[in-house]
Amino acid sequence: MKVGFNLLLWTAHVEREHEPLFGRLRELGYDGVEVPVMRGDVARYAALGRAIRDAGLACTCSTAMPGPHADPIAADATVRRAGRDHLRWCIDSAAALGAGVLCGPTYQALGRFTGTGPTEREQAWAIEAHRAAADHAAAAGVVVATEFLNRFECYFLNTLEAAAAHARAVDRPAFGVHYDTFHANIEESDPVGALARHVDAVRHVHLAENHRGTPGTGHVDFAGTLAALRAGGYDGWVVVEAFGRALPELAAATCIWRDLFPDRDAVPADAIRLIRRLLAG
Repeated sequence: MKVGFNLLLWTAHVEREHEPLFGRLRELGYDGVEVPVMRGDVARYAALGRAIRDAGLACTCSTAMPGPHADPIAADATVRRAGRDHLRWCIDSAAALGAGVLCGPTYQALGRFTGTGPTEREQAWAIEAHRAAADHAAAAGVVVATEFLNRFECYFLNTLEAAAAHARAVDRPAFGVHYDTFHANIEESDPVGALARHVDAVRHVHLAENHRGTPGTGHVDFAGTLAALRAGGYDGWVVVEAFGRALPELAAATCIWRDLFPDRDAVPADAIRLIRRLLAG
Protein backbone atom coordinates (compact mmCIF):
# COMPACT_ATOMS: atom_id res chain seq x y z
CA MET A 1 0.00 0.00 0.00
CA LYS A 2 1.11 3.55 -0.74
CA VAL A 3 0.83 6.14 2.06
CA GLY A 4 -0.23 9.70 1.37
CA PHE A 5 -1.10 12.83 3.32
CA ASN A 6 -4.05 15.11 2.57
CA LEU A 7 -2.96 18.75 2.27
CA LEU A 8 -6.25 20.00 3.74
CA LEU A 9 -4.41 20.17 7.05
CA TRP A 10 -2.80 23.34 5.68
CA THR A 11 -4.94 24.61 2.82
CA ALA A 12 -8.03 24.05 0.69
CA HIS A 13 -6.19 25.41 -2.37
CA VAL A 14 -2.53 24.53 -2.90
CA GLU A 15 -0.40 27.48 -4.02
CA ARG A 16 3.33 27.83 -4.68
CA GLU A 17 3.86 28.87 -1.05
CA HIS A 18 2.80 25.37 0.00
CA GLU A 19 5.26 23.52 -2.21
CA PRO A 20 7.97 23.24 0.49
CA LEU A 21 5.56 20.84 2.23
CA PHE A 22 6.24 18.28 -0.48
CA GLY A 23 9.88 17.80 0.44
CA ARG A 24 9.06 17.65 4.14
CA LEU A 25 6.47 14.94 3.61
CA ARG A 26 8.83 12.97 1.39
CA GLU A 27 11.55 13.13 4.07
CA LEU A 28 9.06 11.81 6.65
CA GLY A 29 8.46 8.75 4.48
CA TYR A 30 5.26 9.52 2.60
CA ASP A 31 4.81 8.21 -0.92
CA GLY A 32 2.49 10.98 -2.02
CA VAL A 33 0.24 13.91 -1.23
CA GLU A 34 -3.47 14.39 -1.72
CA VAL A 35 -4.36 17.69 -3.35
CA PRO A 36 -7.76 19.30 -2.74
CA VAL A 37 -9.30 20.21 -6.10
CA MET A 38 -12.02 22.75 -5.38
CA ARG A 39 -11.25 25.67 -7.70
CA GLY A 40 -8.58 26.98 -10.06
CA ASP A 41 -7.59 26.12 -13.62
CA VAL A 42 -6.24 22.99 -15.21
CA ALA A 43 -2.94 24.64 -16.23
CA ARG A 44 -2.15 25.45 -12.59
CA TYR A 45 -2.80 21.84 -11.61
CA ALA A 46 -0.42 20.68 -14.35
CA ALA A 47 2.34 22.89 -12.92
CA LEU A 48 1.54 21.69 -9.40
CA GLY A 49 1.81 18.09 -10.56
CA ARG A 50 5.30 18.76 -11.91
CA ALA A 51 6.37 20.26 -8.58
CA ILE A 52 5.04 17.20 -6.73
CA ARG A 53 6.92 14.82 -9.01
CA ASP A 54 10.08 16.92 -8.72
CA ALA A 55 9.86 16.39 -4.96
CA GLY A 56 9.83 12.64 -5.51
CA LEU A 57 6.17 12.13 -4.69
CA ALA A 58 3.08 10.82 -6.42
CA CYS A 59 -0.37 12.27 -5.78
CA THR A 60 -4.08 11.72 -5.53
CA CYS A 61 -6.75 14.39 -5.31
CA SER A 62 -9.98 15.01 -3.43
CA THR A 63 -13.03 17.14 -4.11
CA ALA A 64 -16.59 17.88 -3.05
CA MET A 65 -19.53 19.34 -4.91
CA PRO A 66 -19.10 23.14 -4.82
CA GLY A 67 -22.58 24.00 -3.55
CA PRO A 68 -26.32 23.80 -4.23
CA HIS A 69 -25.85 25.22 -7.73
CA ALA A 70 -24.00 22.06 -8.87
CA ASP A 71 -25.57 18.87 -7.56
CA PRO A 72 -25.85 15.64 -9.60
CA ILE A 73 -29.02 14.51 -7.79
CA ALA A 74 -30.89 17.84 -7.57
CA ALA A 75 -34.46 18.02 -8.83
CA ASP A 76 -33.52 20.84 -11.20
CA ALA A 77 -32.01 19.51 -14.44
CA THR A 78 -29.82 22.61 -14.85
CA VAL A 79 -28.31 22.04 -11.40
CA ARG A 80 -27.73 18.36 -12.20
CA ARG A 81 -25.98 19.32 -15.42
CA ALA A 82 -23.75 21.74 -13.53
CA GLY A 83 -22.86 18.93 -11.13
CA ARG A 84 -21.84 16.67 -14.00
CA ASP A 85 -19.81 19.52 -15.54
CA HIS A 86 -18.02 20.02 -12.21
CA LEU A 87 -17.07 16.36 -12.11
CA ARG A 88 -15.64 16.58 -15.62
CA TRP A 89 -13.56 19.59 -14.57
CA CYS A 90 -12.34 17.71 -11.49
CA ILE A 91 -11.32 14.73 -13.61
CA ASP A 92 -9.48 16.98 -16.08
CA SER A 93 -7.69 18.65 -13.16
CA ALA A 94 -6.77 15.25 -11.69
CA ALA A 95 -5.36 14.14 -15.03
CA ALA A 96 -3.34 17.37 -15.31
CA LEU A 97 -1.94 16.75 -11.83
CA GLY A 98 -0.98 13.22 -12.74
CA ALA A 99 -3.27 11.91 -10.01
CA GLY A 100 -4.56 8.40 -10.57
CA VAL A 101 -7.45 8.79 -8.13
CA LEU A 102 -10.11 11.46 -7.63
CA CYS A 103 -11.92 10.87 -4.34
CA GLY A 104 -14.61 12.51 -2.24
CA PRO A 105 -18.42 12.80 -2.06
CA THR A 106 -19.17 13.20 -5.75
CA TYR A 107 -22.95 12.83 -5.62
CA GLN A 108 -24.59 15.74 -3.77
CA ALA A 109 -24.03 19.17 -2.29
CA LEU A 110 -22.93 18.81 1.33
CA GLY A 111 -25.35 19.86 4.02
CA ARG A 112 -28.38 19.62 1.75
CA PHE A 113 -31.15 17.46 3.21
CA THR A 114 -34.64 16.55 2.02
CA GLY A 115 -36.00 15.09 5.26
CA THR A 116 -35.87 11.56 3.90
CA GLY A 117 -33.43 9.07 2.42
CA PRO A 118 -32.45 8.81 -1.24
CA THR A 119 -35.27 8.21 -3.69
CA GLU A 120 -35.21 5.89 -6.70
CA ARG A 121 -35.17 8.94 -8.95
CA GLU A 122 -32.10 10.34 -7.15
CA GLN A 123 -30.39 6.98 -7.35
CA ALA A 124 -31.00 6.88 -11.10
CA TRP A 125 -29.61 10.41 -11.51
CA ALA A 126 -26.49 9.51 -9.49
CA ILE A 127 -25.90 6.36 -11.55
CA GLU A 128 -26.26 8.36 -14.76
CA ALA A 129 -23.84 11.06 -13.54
CA HIS A 130 -21.28 8.57 -12.28
CA ARG A 131 -21.35 6.46 -15.44
CA ALA A 132 -20.61 9.58 -17.47
CA ALA A 133 -17.87 10.62 -15.02
CA ALA A 134 -16.33 7.14 -15.00
CA ASP A 135 -16.24 6.98 -18.80
CA HIS A 136 -14.55 10.39 -18.92
CA ALA A 137 -12.16 9.34 -16.14
CA ALA A 138 -11.21 6.10 -17.88
CA ALA A 139 -10.19 8.03 -20.99
CA ALA A 140 -8.08 10.33 -18.79
CA GLY A 141 -6.42 7.53 -16.81
CA VAL A 142 -8.20 8.45 -13.56
CA VAL A 143 -10.30 6.38 -11.14
CA VAL A 144 -13.25 8.09 -9.40
CA ALA A 145 -13.71 6.84 -5.82
CA THR A 146 -16.92 8.16 -4.27
CA GLU A 147 -16.97 8.64 -0.52
CA PHE A 148 -19.85 7.71 1.77
CA LEU A 149 -20.28 10.29 4.53
CA ASN A 150 -21.96 10.28 7.90
CA ARG A 151 -25.64 11.21 8.17
CA PHE A 152 -24.88 14.69 9.54
CA GLU A 153 -23.15 15.75 6.32
CA CYS A 154 -25.26 14.10 3.62
CA TYR A 155 -28.14 11.69 3.09
CA PHE A 156 -27.43 9.94 -0.21
CA LEU A 157 -24.65 7.51 0.80
CA ASN A 158 -24.00 6.88 4.50
CA THR A 159 -22.63 3.33 4.69
CA LEU A 160 -20.09 1.20 2.90
CA GLU A 161 -22.82 -1.28 1.96
CA ALA A 162 -24.84 1.47 0.27
CA ALA A 163 -21.76 2.85 -1.49
CA ALA A 164 -20.72 -0.62 -2.70
CA ALA A 165 -24.23 -1.28 -4.03
CA HIS A 166 -24.12 2.05 -5.85
CA ALA A 167 -20.72 1.22 -7.36
CA ARG A 168 -22.07 -2.12 -8.60
CA ALA A 169 -25.00 -0.30 -10.20
CA VAL A 170 -22.66 2.16 -11.93
CA ASP A 171 -20.70 -0.84 -13.19
CA ARG A 172 -17.64 0.90 -14.59
CA PRO A 173 -13.98 -0.15 -14.07
CA ALA A 174 -12.96 3.46 -13.37
CA PHE A 175 -15.47 3.87 -10.54
CA GLY A 176 -15.48 2.58 -6.97
CA VAL A 177 -15.80 3.44 -3.31
CA HIS A 178 -13.78 5.75 -1.09
CA TYR A 179 -13.64 4.35 2.47
CA ASP A 180 -12.96 6.85 5.28
CA THR A 181 -12.43 5.53 8.81
CA PHE A 182 -13.94 8.68 10.37
CA HIS A 183 -17.29 8.25 8.65
CA ALA A 184 -17.27 4.48 9.06
CA ASN A 185 -16.67 4.94 12.80
CA ILE A 186 -19.95 6.86 13.00
CA GLU A 187 -22.16 4.82 10.71
CA GLU A 188 -20.94 1.22 10.85
CA SER A 189 -21.67 -1.04 13.80
CA ASP A 190 -18.51 -2.96 12.86
CA PRO A 191 -16.30 -0.80 10.60
CA VAL A 192 -13.59 -3.42 10.08
CA GLY A 193 -16.16 -6.15 9.43
CA ALA A 194 -17.95 -3.98 6.87
CA LEU A 195 -14.64 -3.28 5.17
CA ALA A 196 -13.80 -6.98 5.04
CA ARG A 197 -17.17 -7.72 3.39
CA HIS A 198 -16.94 -5.00 0.75
CA VAL A 199 -13.20 -4.44 0.23
CA ASP A 200 -13.55 -5.50 -3.41
CA ALA A 201 -15.46 -2.26 -4.09
CA VAL A 202 -12.89 0.00 -2.40
CA ARG A 203 -10.63 2.09 -4.64
CA HIS A 204 -9.30 4.60 -2.09
CA VAL A 205 -8.91 4.88 1.69
CA HIS A 206 -8.65 7.73 4.18
CA LEU A 207 -7.16 7.02 7.58
CA ALA A 208 -8.85 9.55 9.87
CA GLU A 209 -9.27 9.47 13.62
CA ASN A 210 -12.71 9.50 15.26
CA HIS A 211 -12.16 13.16 16.29
CA ARG A 212 -10.31 14.04 13.05
CA GLY A 213 -7.07 14.74 14.91
CA THR A 214 -3.82 12.79 14.81
CA PRO A 215 -4.33 9.09 13.95
CA GLY A 216 -3.59 6.94 16.97
CA THR A 217 -4.87 9.41 19.55
CA GLY A 218 -8.49 8.23 19.42
CA HIS A 219 -10.27 4.91 19.18
CA VAL A 220 -10.34 4.05 15.46
CA ASP A 221 -8.98 0.55 14.84
CA PHE A 222 -6.24 1.36 12.34
CA ALA A 223 -4.51 -1.99 12.84
CA GLY A 224 -7.72 -3.85 12.02
CA THR A 225 -8.43 -1.56 9.09
CA LEU A 226 -5.05 -2.13 7.47
CA ALA A 227 -5.25 -5.87 8.16
CA ALA A 228 -8.67 -6.07 6.47
CA LEU A 229 -7.38 -4.15 3.46
CA ARG A 230 -4.36 -6.42 3.16
CA ALA A 231 -6.43 -9.60 3.58
CA GLY A 232 -8.82 -8.39 0.88
CA GLY A 233 -6.01 -7.78 -1.58
CA TYR A 234 -6.21 -3.97 -1.50
CA ASP A 235 -2.93 -2.42 -2.63
CA GLY A 236 -3.91 1.17 -3.35
CA TRP A 237 -3.52 4.42 -1.43
CA VAL A 238 -4.09 4.92 2.29
CA VAL A 239 -4.14 8.67 2.90
CA VAL A 240 -3.98 10.39 6.27
CA GLU A 241 -6.67 13.02 6.72
CA ALA A 242 -6.62 15.34 9.74
CA PHE A 243 -8.26 18.73 10.24
CA GLY A 244 -7.56 21.66 12.51
CA ARG A 245 -8.83 25.20 13.05
CA ALA A 246 -6.26 27.01 10.90
CA LEU A 247 -8.71 27.29 7.98
CA PRO A 248 -11.92 28.89 9.32
CA GLU A 249 -14.08 27.93 6.32
CA LEU A 250 -12.95 24.30 6.44
CA ALA A 251 -13.22 24.20 10.24
CA ALA A 252 -16.82 25.40 9.98
CA ALA A 253 -17.67 22.88 7.25
CA THR A 254 -16.19 19.99 9.25
CA CYS A 255 -17.47 21.25 12.63
CA ILE A 256 -14.03 21.58 14.25
CA TRP A 257 -14.53 23.84 17.26
CA ARG A 258 -11.47 22.97 19.35
CA ASP A 259 -7.79 22.22 18.87
CA LEU A 260 -7.31 18.52 18.14
CA PHE A 261 -3.52 18.46 18.42
CA PRO A 262 -0.94 20.69 20.16
CA ASP A 263 1.27 21.07 17.08
CA ARG A 264 -0.11 20.91 13.54
CA ASP A 265 3.30 20.25 12.02
CA ALA A 266 3.78 17.19 14.26
CA VAL A 267 0.69 15.44 12.85
CA PRO A 268 2.34 14.02 9.68
CA ALA A 269 5.34 12.68 11.61
CA ASP A 270 3.21 11.05 14.31
CA ALA A 271 0.86 9.56 11.71
CA ILE A 272 3.54 8.05 9.46
CA ARG A 273 5.27 6.41 12.42
CA LEU A 274 2.00 4.69 13.36
CA ILE A 275 1.12 3.60 9.83
CA ARG A 276 4.56 2.29 8.92
CA ARG A 277 4.68 0.32 12.17
CA LEU A 278 1.27 -1.21 11.52
CA LEU A 279 2.10 -2.03 7.91
CA ALA A 280 5.38 -3.63 8.96
CA GLY A 281 3.54 -5.73 11.55
